[in-house]
Formats: sequence, structure tokens, C-alpha cells
Amino acid sequence: QVQLEESGGGLVQPGDSLRLSCTASGGTFSPYAMGWFRQAPGKEREFVGTISWRGGVTYYSEFAEGRVTISRDIARNSMYLRIHSLKPEDTGVYYCAAGRRVGYVVEDYDAWGQGTQVTVSS
Repeated sequence: QVQLEESGGGLVQPGDSLRLSCTASGGTFSPYAMGWFRQAPGKEREFVGTISWRGGVTYYSEFAEGRVTISRDIARNSMYLRIHSLKPEDTGVYYCAAGRRVGYVVEDYDAWGQGTQVTVSS
């Protein structure tokens, strides 16, 4: 089974932009659809967005629409999440996941990374 690893998190200020990466090993991304979720302290894991395995279709959650862009590079076994105009409420652990089709809930995905912490604070 593919293993996923996120990177790119850290401490950023409100209004900043950030790009997170997700890299696969022990397999490839294809033909998996990929997704990003996030989890704030004390809250359930929340859908951010998803991208089809060829990268032609993307869906975003309502809060992410307009501020988030998901892309993938199949040749590099990588997927990216770019977030603009970060807010303190964007703070949380961001996870990437792989599944057989695009999905909006945790149960749609079979493989998960360990997550990368994003903290938005001045």
C-alpha cells in the first residue's frame, strides 16, 4: 500500500500563503484520487479538497473555495495544497489521503499520511 508523507507546515502569520506537499512512497499515486483534510484541536477531521488521479477534476469545501488550490504531479508522485489569505481558524493538522475515487469524507480514503501542523498566529 502506498505510504504518504506531508511536508511544508509551520508557523505563519494571518494573511500569509502556504504550500503543503504530499509525497507517495512504496507505490504510486495512480490511479488514486487524492484529498486533503485538516483537524483542529478538539474537532473532527474536516474535508478541505480533493483531486482526481489525472488532476482534471477538483472539488473544494465551502470554506476553501477561492482560497485553496490543489494540484498534483503524477511524475513526481506528489500532490500540493496552496492556501492563500491564511486565518487563525485555519490552524490545525493537515493530512493528505489517497482513495479509489474523489470523495468528501474520511471513509472515502484508504491511505493517510501522518499530517503536518499549520499554525496561523501573529
